[in-house]
Amino acid sequence: MKRRERKTAKRKWRRRVLLFVFVCIIAVGAYAVIQYYQGLSIAKKGPYKDDGATFIPFEGSEPQFGEINVLMIGSDTRGEGRGLSDTIMIAHYNQDTHDMKLASIMRDTYVEIPGHGMQKINAAFAFDGPELLRQTLKQNFDIDLNYYAVVDFEGFSKIADIIAPNGIEVDVPHQMSEGIGMTLEPGEQVLNGDELLGYVRFRKDADGDYGRVQRQQEVITKLKDEVMSLQGVVKLPKLLGVADPYVDTNVDNKTILTIGKGLISGSEHPMETLRIPVDNSFWNARTDAGAVLEIDIEQNKQALHEFLSADTE
Repeated sequence: MKRRERKTAKRKWRRRVLLFVFVCIIAVGAYAVIQYYQGLSIAKKGPYKDDGATFIPFEGSEPQFGEINVLMIGSDTRGEGRGLSDTIMIAHYNQDTHDMKLASIMRDTYVEIPGHGMQKINAAFAFDGPELLRQTLKQNFDIDLNYYAVVDFEGFSKIADIIAPNGIEVDVPHQMSEGIGMTLEPGEQVLNGDELLGYVRFRKDADGDYGRVQRQQEVITKLKDEVMSLQGVVKLPKLLGVADPYVDTNVDNKTILTIGKGLISGSEHPMETLRIPVDNSFWNARTDAGAVLEIDIEQNKQALHEFLSADTE
């Protein structure tokens, strides 16, 4: 083959490769868009479908040293305004180690809420949304939060069904029925989205909120593992569409992609969990706010700081 013919053949080969790559990009983009709108059509309704949240601006700090803290709030609006923060969590992600951690703050923890005095911590969200809850956590535990995400419980079951359409396997310790609108029988079984919601919300037993926090962390850990699988990654566009009307967040798309890519890279890392207050650092009390958990602030502040900062290489 002559030199000129070799150059011509090489140019044709490069054009074909570029065309193939371009077609793949278009196909992936089209798939993502279609899946996103399919997810959106499944959700249809939700308190945040029109970006109509009335929260005051969230004044979170900029992430430092590649560490990101997201305030995660589970809210039960039942169609009636803001609702209470039944679930309060801090999701911590380290961009260098790809470690992810989850700290749960029990809803009845008795703390100083700026401008409102001593209250149960879940009242902060009802008073003034994620920003006041951020201020409360900063004042009591000296924790810097960068972003927030409020998830309406109605959307949780829909999100879970997209992530794990075949359900999540759990071991129900005993019959659960009161306050969750269904009956879950004891034993190992696979639960769908609605059943999982009942499982993580139940607290009418001897374990009360302690057991509920444990079950919430268990289910979130299992859902995270499902998302990080190959099948889960493919479902991400549809998942975002389903979640959109039920989630209000200030996490930008770039940060979401950064965390997502990092979690996939470090998917072999198990997610660590912590409950605040920690053992032997609290006692039951009754105040004007009702039955509360009085806590040793310094002991819990230290435990939370050590948990969030002890990233492994």
